[in-house]
Amino acid sequence: MPAHRAVERPIILGIVGDSAAGKTTLAAGIATILGPERVTILGTDDYHAASRAERARQGITALDPAANHIDILEQHLRLLRDGQPILKPVYDHSKGTLERPIYLEPKDYILVEGLLGYHSRALRDCYDVKVFLDPDDRLRTRWKIKRDRAERGYGADAALAEIERRQKDAVAHIRPQRTFADIVVRFFPPEDDSEESGPRLNVRHTLRPTLPHPDLTPVLDAGGKSGFRLHLARDIDGKPVDVLDIHGDIDAKRAKAVEDLLWSLIPEAHHLHARLGQYIDERNERAMSHPLALSELLVTYHLVKAALGHTVL
Repeated sequence: MPAHRAVERPIILGIVGDSAAGKTTLAAGIATILGPERVTILGTDDYHAASRAERARQGITALDPAANHIDILEQHLRLLRDGQPILKPVYDHSKGTLERPIYLEPKDYILVEGLLGYHSRALRDCYDVKVFLDPDDRLRTRWKIKRDRAERGYGADAALAEIERRQKDAVAHIRPQRTFADIVVRFFPPEDDSEESGPRLNVRHTLRPTLPHPDLTPVLDAGGKSGFRLHLARDIDGKPVDVLDIHGDIDAKRAKAVEDLLWSLIPEAHHLHARLGQYIDERNERAMSHPLALSELLVTYHLVKAALGHTVL
């Protein structure tokens, strides 16, 4: 817990993105940094209103707000923000079924990850920090096929068919939520290897002025050859934003320098040091990515600062 915490209620992070965008991986990494004893994780998929079989019969997808109890999710986030426990519904992805609800208590930090977390104004008002994951579409497709085959019982053809079936709802309901994020995180392959899906992935952070972002000047190189570059750009809506690029081939020494700088900017959380950037690779083995590690730490920086009452004036 940061010393001199100014905000007594739980700090809430939103992580929204399309299916298999990396939401669970990012949330797990941030929880590891903050400490599991300080973190409550809530997946908005648990608020699906029907089982997988029922949705199939009704001809709707889980990306459709009508297929989710958005009103109950709004109510539960308000309760958690006020420090109150909830009786949370449970959706079992491995079976596609609705299960018995569980008692869930808020901790110092609440990480909310899922498809429709920013769908309504009432939801958006609950978050202190809002992240949208927007990976390269081909990359996300590979991630989804791998996950759905390993964890949800789909064959390759069935997984591809599910992606196609969800496309219309993704355009209508998921992608528009990007506009509400403080930070948009996009992982994408390097130019010399379009099939890369692991540690050499690049990441681009679109940093909107809705948060007080850290001063990274001490570790930036003017030429942008260090694998870590910050520049001013225009977002897809034409508004000015800062863009932070972290290359997958950033060397370990440079990555460590950036990591040390970020830790120095949140001395209140020096005790939270943890192994960063861990994920499960294509061989189902534990691996490490510097761009993922720095992404986890950048978001954690904002959560700790939010607990200290640091906001945009």
